[in-house]
Amino acid sequence: MNVNAAPEMVTRPGRAVLSKQVQELGEWFHNIDLFGVPTAPQHFLGDFPNIKWKHIANSIPANLSGATVLDVGCNGGFYSIEMKKRGASRVLGIDVDDRYLNQARFAAATLGHDIEFQKCSVYNVDQIPGQFDFVFFMGVFYHLRYPLYALDKVITKVRHQLVFQTMLRGDESLHTSKDDYHFWDTKVFSEPGFPCMYFIEKKYAGDQTNWWIPNRSAAEAMLRSAGLKIVANPEFETWICEPQFAKTNGHYIHDAELEGTL
Repeated sequence: MNVNAAPEMVTRPGRAVLSKQVQELGEWFHNIDLFGVPTAPQHFLGDFPNIKWKHIANSIPANLSGATVLDVGCNGGFYSIEMKKRGASRVLGIDVDDRYLNQARFAAATLGHDIEFQKCSVYNVDQIPGQFDFVFFMGVFYHLRYPLYALDKVITKVRHQLVFQTMLRGDESLHTSKDDYHFWDTKVFSEPGFPCMYFIEKKYAGDQTNWWIPNRSAAEAMLRSAGLKIVANPEFETWICEPQFAKTNGHYIHDAELEGTL
């Protein structure tokens, strides 16, 4: 199976027509190659998200025949499309932004991929029926006022692996936490790499939805705290995880927390 082959029987509009259609859908955050027409050629991060994907791609099976994929915060559909290219039987992308959903639908249809897109908040992701073999949770975490609550809900949808990415700031070293700390041990909070989340009261990078930005230690600690085993770190801000410890006595962590039994 050639996962890079272009889909068959796709009617390709002229370059000028396609460029106009892309522009009419508004500003794109995902730069997707639509038969030679880039959707975000002037992206401030460069060829994004391909600049990250090229480091992550080999950590995902090349043949996803029969697999199901959930793309949380799908944006313009880049990751959904990449998973469909690999033969996933079902790909569902969700987002709360109609502009991004319209862009994703257009990109998938233009490239001839049968992908489902629906409007859904990450906080309601647990209401989607069933689980998915692979769940992508890319570039969403730091946009949330309640990030760990959202992560706990996302995990309920993961059957095999979670692909997680978040912006990182602060110290880049990893910190090995003790099992417990004395109440008067305040120096530990100043140690390099101690897990830390930075709260943005107003805006960061001109975006009022950038709320919480972790350092590297905090990102990994939260993944473990959510019951995930980190199996790969293919790119500095990206982790591949498996939900090996997500349930205790048959209950997911967020259920136990809400019940007061965690």
